[in-house]
Amino acid sequence: MKLSNLVKTAAMAGIVGAVTLTTAADPVEAKTRWKMHAAYASTVAVIGQPSRRVAAAVDAMSDGDFAIKVEEPGALVGGFAYFDPVSQGAFQAAWGTSGANQGKNSAFSFLSSWPFGPAAPEFVAWFKYGGGLQLAEELYARDNIKFVLCGMIPPETSGWFREEITSLDQLKGLKMRFFGVGAKVMQRFGVSTQQLAAADIYPALERGTIDATEFSMPAIDITLGLNQIAKHNYYPGWHQQSTSNELLVNMDAWNDLTDAQRAMLNTSCDAQIAEMIAEGEAVQFQAMKDNVAAGVTLHRWPQEVLDQFKAAWEDVLAEELAANPDSKKIWESISTFRENFKIWKDMGYL
Repeated sequence: MKLSNLVKTAAMAGIVGAVTLTTAADPVEAKTRWKMHAAYASTVAVIGQPSRRVAAAVDAMSDGDFAIKVEEPGALVGGFAYFDPVSQGAFQAAWGTSGANQGKNSAFSFLSSWPFGPAAPEFVAWFKYGGGLQLAEELYARDNIKFVLCGMIPPETSGWFREEITSLDQLKGLKMRFFGVGAKVMQRFGVSTQQLAAADIYPALERGTIDATEFSMPAIDITLGLNQIAKHNYYPGWHQQSTSNELLVNMDAWNDLTDAQRAMLNTSCDAQIAEMIAEGEAVQFQAMKDNVAAGVTLHRWPQEVLDQFKAAWEDVLAEELAANPDSKKIWESISTFRENFKIWKDMGYL
């Protein structure tokens, strides 16, 4: 090779090498950057931090190569208004709960929680080993969304009222914030229900737009200030014995990830399931004590009242299953699993 050609070849190799090195060292080009909407503010106990913990875990596992910016409710969209933006790719991901999407398809409620449902471990078992994940993935995939189970909490309380409820007749005419299909049960007793995001509940109570509310567990409700206005808190949470949380990802964004990045998200979400159940159980008693100190009376519904709620739920359920084949398919899976689980539940636990 002539000296002039050798010089040209070496020079070209040097240029290519420089471009390669520059690209590899450029952190902006190397990173996968996402925006994630959080349905709950970071200040809300138990459910406010899991989305942030997922982002932090992914950042650590990827050594900063996969960066997720978690946005507070309202920064991108309102608290529960994330389904369409994720579907359309306005942002890559959202963390919330499937019941928030019941306006799109009432079957989503059964992936979140339903009256007289299972405790958290049984619900997780159905998702992981009873076909629940596959059903959820199929339902969301219709709208270009990847579903990832990403949290689970223990029971909620079933309502905050200004006055003690001594008869279900007192519910007639009340305006109440109520979540999921349990709202349809309350409607059977004359309650006018609406689903409000967390940040909207206190102002609505304060202004009298609503007369009563349920939201979540004592430790969560106290961070919203519900104990400051409504002084009668009712148990048990018959409408939500456990509630799942979801990470929804735009399907195109999901498909663009590497296998390693998908594993990071799945592993981080699995960690939140365990963390939220543990934290959810650990922090309630102090919140209940604090509520009592603040002048709140804790009530447990009498069994005859719970029986009336359950009878109303069975009527609501029959109507829902007749009206929505998606709900029917999910319910058949849940029911089969719970019937099989029953022998273990009855024999294995005290």
